[in-house]
Amino acid sequence: MQGRIIKGIAGFYYVSVGAELYECKAKGIFRKEKMKPLVGDFVEIAILDKEKKIGNIEDILPRKNSLIRPAVANIDQALVIFAAKEPNPNFSLLDRFLVTMERQEIPVLICINKEDLALPEEIEEIRTIYQQCGYSVIFTSASKEKGVEELRGVLNGKTTAVAGPSGVGKSSLTNLLAPNICMETGEISKKLGRGRHTTRHSQLIKLWEETYLMDTPGFTSFYVEDMEKNELRYYFPELQDYEGCCKFQGCTHIHEPGCMVKEALENGKISRKRYENYLEMYRELEEKRRY
Repeated sequence: MQGRIIKGIAGFYYVSVGAELYECKAKGIFRKEKMKPLVGDFVEIAILDKEKKIGNIEDILPRKNSLIRPAVANIDQALVIFAAKEPNPNFSLLDRFLVTMERQEIPVLICINKEDLALPEEIEEIRTIYQQCGYSVIFTSASKEKGVEELRGVLNGKTTAVAGPSGVGKSSLTNLLAPNICMETGEISKKLGRGRHTTRHSQLIKLWEETYLMDTPGFTSFYVEDMEKNELRYYFPELQDYEGCCKFQGCTHIHEPGCMVKEALENGKISRKRYENYLEMYRELEEKRRY
C-alpha cells in the first residue's frame, strides 16, 4: 500500500493513505543503507494491524528532491513568510533563506504579512527590491483577510515548504487558507498526548486535493558555511545578470576594479540592502576559511 509521510517523531512515521493515517516504524535496512525516511516521502507500507492503523515502511519511492535543514523531501516550492511590521522584516535572514533555496534550485515565493501595519512606501520598497531580483512577492494581511485568495492560487496543486520567523502570522494564514485542516495532525497529537501546534518537527498538512503545506520549525538564523565564498555570487540572481561582464574573470564584485556589479549598484540598478547582505555572507565564508 502506498502513502505519504506527513510527520516523523521519535522513530515513528505517520503515513497518510487516502483518508487513513498509519503509525509506522521503518525497516532496519534503511539504517544499514543510511537512508532515513523524511517528511514528504512517498512510501510503500505493509499493514500490521488494520484496526489499530499500525504498519511498517517497506520502501521509500524515488525523491524529486530533499533538503537537509529542514529534513524534508519532494517539495515543489518554498514559501517564506515575513511580517511588514511587528516584527520588522529581517532582510539579512530573508536573503540567507533565498540563498539556501537558490542553491538547491527550489523556487521561492515571498509572502509579506501584516501589510496593513506598514506605510505604502515601505511596502513599495520591499516589492521593488525582490521583484527586481525575479522573486514573486505576495502581500497579505491575515487580520484583514487580504491577499489570501492570491496565496491560495499560487499554492494550488503543489507541495510548498513554509518557513519564517515566529510572530509573522504563519498559523493565522494557514488557518485562513483552509479552516478545516489539521485533521491528521490532531490524530497524531492524540496518539502522542501532545499539543497540536508544536513547531519542533516538520509536518505535512493537506490543504485540499494535491495541495500540501510543509510546516517547518521556526527559524532564527540561516548559515551558509557549507559553501565556498566564490560560489555565493551564483545564488544572487541580480548579480548573475553581470556574470562575465566585469574586467576580471571570476570577479567577486567586492574590491576588483572594473566591476559592473558595483557600477550597477552606484546607478541604483541593484539594491544596496541586498548587496550589503551579500557582503556580510561573503565575509562570513571568508572568515570560516581562515580557521
